[in-house]
Amino acid sequence: MDLRTKYMGLELKNPIVPSASPLSQSVDSIKRLADAGASAVVMFSLFEEQLKMEEALESSLMAAGTESFAEALSYFPKSDDYHVGPEQYLELVQKASQAVDIPIIGSLNGVSHEGWVSYARKIQDAGAKALELNIYHLAADPTISGSKVEKMYIEAVKAVKSAVTIPLAVKLSPFFSSISNMSRKLKRAGADALVLFNRFYQPDFDLNDMTVIPSLQLSSSEDIRLPLRWIAMLHGRVRVSLAATSGVQTVEDVVKFVAAGADVVQTASALLKHGPAHVTALVDGLARWLEEHEYKSIRQLKGSMSQKSVENPTAFERANYIKIIEKYKGEYQAV
Repeated sequence: MDLRTKYMGLELKNPIVPSASPLSQSVDSIKRLADAGASAVVMFSLFEEQLKMEEALESSLMAAGTESFAEALSYFPKSDDYHVGPEQYLELVQKASQAVDIPIIGSLNGVSHEGWVSYARKIQDAGAKALELNIYHLAADPTISGSKVEKMYIEAVKAVKSAVTIPLAVKLSPFFSSISNMSRKLKRAGADALVLFNRFYQPDFDLNDMTVIPSLQLSSSEDIRLPLRWIAMLHGRVRVSLAATSGVQTVEDVVKFVAAGADVVQTASALLKHGPAHVTALVDGLARWLEEHEYKSIRQLKGSMSQKSVENPTAFERANYIKIIEKYKGEYQAV
């Protein structure tokens, strides 16, 4: 079965790509993912705060004896909170690129583009074949307009794209008033791919201590529907590669995303639950599904269920909403 796909110009042997997670924090783990059949690996993210911390530490050598440095450091997480610093990250990218024969994709996580540009180039020089920008920004400030948020994304993409020659993917939030329009703007800014979607981790309340606590819940197959819908709507309309992420657990999830128009399908939660060997299950299962349904290649399936390919394209829009509500009402009355 021909599972080959193209992502940002990279020729990949199949569409299964482990997304940024702790599984890429060592060369041995990356080799296990590659041996299991992964076609590429997205490195865990290097955080903007880490880069600013390093810059602050360098500045302290020239500002010894002043009080401003200690105050500046108080705004950032402690260095011990990060398992790998910027220099160790670059070393890991280099060693991983030499250890496996699949593309290593670097990842930068932050809000602004300050400090990103120089490290984007360093990640490229370390051997990364592409770079993923994970712009993790929740627009909570009521004084900042939606257009300013969009501008922040676009400026970050332009700045990084101007510094590298490798392909650039943007991991996009679903919280835009017009995702289609924003996708086109990012394409014009230099994005070679869109990764749909970034999952914002939601805090919880501890009612005993009345405190806000961080909470991490791994995704499930039910989480595929939002990115599934938008990949199906963007396929063929915005000339960028599309990567699906969030909720990928089973072979059926992979098939749905490819049918919607995804060039690659990223997964992390399933691999954290089942280990790197789950990549093999997804790759082999995808090949079996295609054979059983008489497909000759992954290209034949790709986009077959996108908005532009189905008989009823409005099913992705408002008409589908009305039908679902009316159908539920009928089922409830029957009970």
